[in-house]
Amino acid sequence: MTCSLDELVERAGALAVAGSRRILGVAGAPGAGKSTVAQAIAEALGGQAALVGMDAFHLANEVLAAHGSRDRKGAPDTFDPWGYANLLRRLKTNSEPVVYAPKFDRSLEESIGSAVPVARDVPLVITEGNYLLLDAEGWRECREQIDEVWFLDISDGERQLRLVKRHEAFGKLPEEAEAWALGSDQRNAAVVASTRERADLIIDLRYAPTRETFAQA
Repeated sequence: MTCSLDELVERAGALAVAGSRRILGVAGAPGAGKSTVAQAIAEALGGQAALVGMDAFHLANEVLAAHGSRDRKGAPDTFDPWGYANLLRRLKTNSEPVVYAPKFDRSLEESIGSAVPVARDVPLVITEGNYLLLDAEGWRECREQIDEVWFLDISDGERQLRLVKRHEAFGKLPEEAEAWALGSDQRNAAVVASTRERADLIIDLRYAPTRETFAQA
């Protein structure tokens, strides 16, 4: 059935209970629309929600180069899941006046530390990323901190088109953008797809996500 943004906001808003702290995860393959959906919900909830991304825990390019994995950036082992789990634990415990989370800058392809302030009185943290449901060491510890995870499902064709456009927008030549979307990104998408059934809610995005309409499975 079709599901409007308002309906998703209502479900997320039910988690935002004053005096408590809950975490909502939005998972899905590269290009599925995680950032679009999470940002739209966070904006709709205003001061009730803060948005924190898994991508901020990419290992630095210098580290990836030293490991020989720069060309696989985005694979599970090119992140620091323990660091992400520790941030989620701090956010869930909510014992500090403010937690400053990092953010990933796509124009730099690097993370910026202490860039996202999350105050103690914010009841809901929304976090989005590929591997929130991955059953692997480090990633399991992340999932333990998240109250509910939604999985965004979209056709490979639509998702790959979005990825190619995104890579081009951030400076890749068309042939490089396509090679990355159909190579490294697609291998990572297959890993993410294997985690789909662990989600609390599967949202079937038949088309690229917009603020107006989503389809819920």
